[in-house]
Amino acid sequence: MKNLLIAFLLFSVFACNTPKKETPKKPNVVFIFADDMTYTAINALGNSEIQTPNLDKLVSGGTTFTNAYNMGAWNGAICTASRSMLLSGRTVWDVNNFRKNWSNNKELDKTWGKLMENAGYDTYMTGKWHIDAKADSVFQNVKHIRPGMPGDEWEHEIQVAKFKSIEGTDTDPATLMPVGYNRPLSEQDTTWSPTDTKFGGFWEGGKHWSEVLKDDALNFIEKAENSDNPFFMYLAFNAPHDPRQAPKEYIDKYPLEKINLPESWLPEYPFKDDMGCGPDLRDEALAPFPRTEYATKVHIQEYYAIITHLDAQIGKVIDRLEATGKMDNTYIIFTADHGLAIGKHGLIGKQSQFDHSIRAPFMITGPDIPKNKKINEDIYIQDAMATSLELANIEKPNYVFFNSFLDLVSGEQTKSNYNAIYNGYVDLQRMIRKDGFKLIIYPKIKKVLLFDLTNDPEEMNNLADNAAYKEKVEILFNDLVKLQKDMNDPLDLTSIIKL
Repeated sequence: MKNLLIAFLLFSVFACNTPKKETPKKPNVVFIFADDMTYTAINALGNSEIQTPNLDKLVSGGTTFTNAYNMGAWNGAICTASRSMLLSGRTVWDVNNFRKNWSNNKELDKTWGKLMENAGYDTYMTGKWHIDAKADSVFQNVKHIRPGMPGDEWEHEIQVAKFKSIEGTDTDPATLMPVGYNRPLSEQDTTWSPTDTKFGGFWEGGKHWSEVLKDDALNFIEKAENSDNPFFMYLAFNAPHDPRQAPKEYIDKYPLEKINLPESWLPEYPFKDDMGCGPDLRDEALAPFPRTEYATKVHIQEYYAIITHLDAQIGKVIDRLEATGKMDNTYIIFTADHGLAIGKHGLIGKQSQFDHSIRAPFMITGPDIPKNKKINEDIYIQDAMATSLELANIEKPNYVFFNSFLDLVSGEQTKSNYNAIYNGYVDLQRMIRKDGFKLIIYPKIKKVLLFDLTNDPEEMNNLADNAAYKEKVEILFNDLVKLQKDMNDPLDLTSIIKL
């Protein structure tokens, strides 16, 4: 009996002094989203002309995916499709069919924000939204919900201009464009200034929208700092979307004489009209046709300036995150909804299948993320959602098409989750990127393009008519048709293209 009592006392002492095993706290996730930012718009990723010191720190302090792609769009507002896919996890054509559910306030529990909230996260959103669901039905804390672009009335005005030109007026459609379009016509053209607040746009409300978003983010971080819950922040900048406005000090960082034209620059892309990128497309109407070297450099100057201004705001957000002391349990993902041409191939916008328009920068930093690592395997931009779900230990729902890339980051996986990258733009363009080659189809004119991305990264040398690549064209075309079925693509290429 005495021995039993001693044993009991020893067990009690041992049990009381054994620390309880704490459940690991879920990590915080901060998603920083730019608009219209191409993959070459970061200094640390090879563009020596642009100044992006804070984004450079994300590159050196984390892992970069050098081949991150959007999947396409059902209309000219590529950002709407990209964001809808991102928030829902569905592919481009499936989410297009699904959007009516959001309009009717249905299935909002399946959105990215709600999935994180239901797992115990405090969720925050500010900035560009541009999808059918209401922002405050997806995120708990919402401020300054922005439209597709600053000054959305411009979209209406250009549609009026198109209508007038169709109705038979002799007026040059270019003269019907609102201020800020079809310019600069010459070095003497002073109709527009990116620094003048009288033009509204990003200056509407008195403070540049990127700075307003930064302020919102700092307030969110202060709230999150006082909560025991993990947090998920969705910080969606409108920059560097047009109108590309920035303070004068940022414009002055980029003298025109120091800006180089893109290697693939053209006065006019020969297939622009048949691929849907003619003068009546809003993005392309920003600069005069044919393109001039001067106008192109001015647009590049304004693009670089608004990105450097954006970079400064991101730096302040990251500094505030670091001040919380929670960075040892916080992941930051930075990307954009798609890219932008800004003069490449004679184009200005993002409605093309060239890498400058469908490919965006993509970085992730966090406590166990390798530093200064670059991964060349293909991912989709929308993989950010599935990745954050894995970080939060949330089982990926079966309706989410996209995949976490954490195994690629850790090195446990060495090949992409995708056999090929697909893109579709309305019924005017289709693309497949696979095994170092890209096949582009313009169905309206039955045009086929083939590019060797390894030897021709600027996509300037079409190989489709070269007999030596006939088999490659056929293989990629058949693979593209298979992908179309997987994506529920409504366009039947086989009835249009006969190889």
